[in-house]
Amino acid sequence: MTMTGESLGESRQYAKASDEVSKATESVFNRIRRLVLASLWSLKPPRLWGVPNVLWMVTKHAFSTSVARKRLPDPEMALKHPDGLVGICPDLRVETLISGYRAGLFQFCHVRPYKWWAPSTRMVLRLPDFHMEKNLRRRLRSGRYTVTFDQAFKDVMHGCAEPRPGRLPLTWITEEIIEAYYAMHAAGYAHSVEVWDEDGNLAGGVFGIAVGEVFFTESQFARQRDASKVGFATLSRHLQHWGFALNDAKYYSGHLAQAGFQLMPRSQFNALLARHCERAGKPGLWTVDDTLDVGNWDPKATDADAARPAA
Repeated sequence: MTMTGESLGESRQYAKASDEVSKATESVFNRIRRLVLASLWSLKPPRLWGVPNVLWMVTKHAFSTSVARKRLPDPEMALKHPDGLVGICPDLRVETLISGYRAGLFQFCHVRPYKWWAPSTRMVLRLPDFHMEKNLRRRLRSGRYTVTFDQAFKDVMHGCAEPRPGRLPLTWITEEIIEAYYAMHAAGYAHSVEVWDEDGNLAGGVFGIAVGEVFFTESQFARQRDASKVGFATLSRHLQHWGFALNDAKYYSGHLAQAGFQLMPRSQFNALLARHCERAGKPGLWTVDDTLDVGNWDPKATDADAARPAA
């Protein structure tokens, strides 16, 4: 597989960690377009019911002190409408975002200001519960795709930002967000999974944040059939091998439920974060371990069990 010069350049720059987010600009036209689309998105029930609370929280933040603005909100004080809105994220610096993740918060917005969220339930995967469909196993064994880690981080984020068929062409992954998460990538927290086809094209990918023994999946995309599933299965196999405890995908979806994710109450989730986010984890640049046979992986068997000879 042939990597692009840009992808190789990203890898070489990995060690140059920086907490400074580039001043990515958005044209006036795109800002207006984003505002219109975001307004349409928010007007659909039940999101519409939370609009007054959003406006009140933004107004309250605007008149708060500088000290109060920097203080992380209590996840248990999150609103019911909209579910999980708990505060305003003051900036996108690495230390701010990672502190939020440790506390069970994540930033998300279509229109500024950036907001902290802590939904009442989280869609969480314990790695032994991962379920892999037979068709996916066959796809993994076919060798059609090659998977890498941390080789084309920005390319993956741009892929995740692409419009999805049948959905409003609106994304939270703006250029400013890409720069902020790339700063976390350079600092060793954010990681990408690249899935390449036989011609060296980026067929799909996943990106997320690793804090201690917890991985937070942010987004994934597929330009070719099953590409993102192949990437996610490969990621999950490595997370288990590296001793990760959880993978958080935030919100419920049928696809995630089929893969083994389950809804977990916020208080239980945050208790697990308090334990696992403080552990060593796997900081730094990630690479694929070619000795791990993802196609024949049994998630319920530990690596020690797999290495033990059959009786």
